[in-house]
Amino acid sequence: MIQRKFPLFFAAMLLASLVAACGAPAASSPTAAPAAASGTPDKATLQLKWVPQAQFAGYYAALDQGFYMAQNLDVTIAPGGPDIVPEQVVASGQAEFGINWMASLLATRETGAPLVNIAQVYTRAGMRHLSWKDSNITTPEALKGKKVAVWFGGNEYNLLATLGKYNINKDSDLTLVQQPFDMNLLLNKEVDSAAAMTYNELYQVLSAGHTIDELNVLDYNTEGTAMPEDGIFVSNDWLNADAKNKDIAARFVRASIQGWAYCRDNADACVDIVLKQDSGGVMTREAQKWQMDEVNKLIWGDPINKDTKVGFLEPELFTFAAETALQFGVIKNPASQEAYTHEIWQAASQ
Repeated sequence: MIQRKFPLFFAAMLLASLVAACGAPAASSPTAAPAAASGTPDKATLQLKWVPQAQFAGYYAALDQGFYMAQNLDVTIAPGGPDIVPEQVVASGQAEFGINWMASLLATRETGAPLVNIAQVYTRAGMRHLSWKDSNITTPEALKGKKVAVWFGGNEYNLLATLGKYNINKDSDLTLVQQPFDMNLLLNKEVDSAAAMTYNELYQVLSAGHTIDELNVLDYNTEGTAMPEDGIFVSNDWLNADAKNKDIAARFVRASIQGWAYCRDNADACVDIVLKQDSGGVMTREAQKWQMDEVNKLIWGDPINKDTKVGFLEPELFTFAAETALQFGVIKNPASQEAYTHEIWQAASQ
């Protein structure tokens, strides 16, 4: 799917994980890879949430720069798309690693899939809802009676949580519209409000000739209903099936974070890496550069803080996410602490 962005448009998101069995984080982030391991590389597949773009630049950089190979990993990156749900792919054993939002993971776990977050890469949330100034949708209450577009497949939970917070019935108080992965419904005024990631769809609206002053922006961080985006997860069954799998996971997280550190320090080079994935020729350098800069802010902060513990899910953040998901109906039962673990991040930090 599409995701995220920057200072003017979002308050830092706070949500995290709580695995009691995982003690305090290591003192340093896992950004330095050791010498390449010997022997036949271990194969692993990463299932992305959406198509190749700078949202996933760190993983492509880890592949391009040899960080995975230095960890003795042969990694395949599988693009996502509108019909691909990463949780389903990982739960079915078609990929070892997946990328998606915490709310979607919690909802999928409630169906019985034993998924677990092993690294929370995005430390801030980028999802917003946009509307035109003349719609007067300046608060969530104003969504009543409106046509509201949103992506489904796990991307709707921030909106649903917000509707729940304001006692707005999603079935009778407004009309929810399946949103395609562009902003045409909003640009053509076919809906009153539409979802946007600050690093992607917001750029689409602005690049269509509009200014931020023409828009109302509902920020889920401000509403207190934003949940963590873009975390790395695996099947707990796979993780515990063989002691070697935890080592593979730690090496994967270590190399991935090194890839994100590379993109933090070499944004233009990472744009080049992402553009090489564009077999259809639909990307533009300008859009990917915007996205790369804004994604870096979602991961490392604004201003950039190289000491950010990328991948470490703060327990308070998970607690907030789990309580928000429960309070506003994303899940029906309290989320288990087993929904995340620090064990892999800690091993990756060694």
